[in-house]
Amino acid sequence: MAQHSLAVLALRRRRARGPLTHAEERRELLHDAEEGLINFDCISPLKPFLGPGFAELQRRLWEAVARRYALPAWTPDTKRSHKLCDVAMAAAEAVHVAGWTAEEARHTLGIKAALLAADPLAQAYGEVPWQPWPPELAASRFLAELRRLS
Repeated sequence: MAQHSLAVLALRRRRARGPLTHAEERRELLHDAEEGLINFDCISPLKPFLGPGFAELQRRLWEAVARRYALPAWTPDTKRSHKLCDVAMAAAEAVHVAGWTAEEARHTLGIKAALLAADPLAQAYGEVPWQPWPPELAASRFLAELRRLS
């Protein structure tokens, strides 16, 4: 989750029309924080089956994270821009990391985003593209970025 969050932030920075504020970058970095708090990263196609209680739990946890880190509220435009990057990373991770085919990601997971060829983190961190990092390294890099943005 930490590596994914850093990748979404990197992609969002690259696609932004102008520079993002530190608060906007923190929001991008922490976009899945509520999933981290419950230690459950549910794929979107399953979420409707978990019901309104799960959605309410996610909403309340997100509000707590947003308050703690002084995150700006999503606007329709910022949410749309974020979702484009988040879904693009989900598609790339499904194919390049998990081994799904592009067609499986499209039809089984319902991800319609164009497939990214380049790993947005590989050059910045000098890593092999699309290779999962050890958890300790991912956590260290995530926390360093969070400290930089605080």
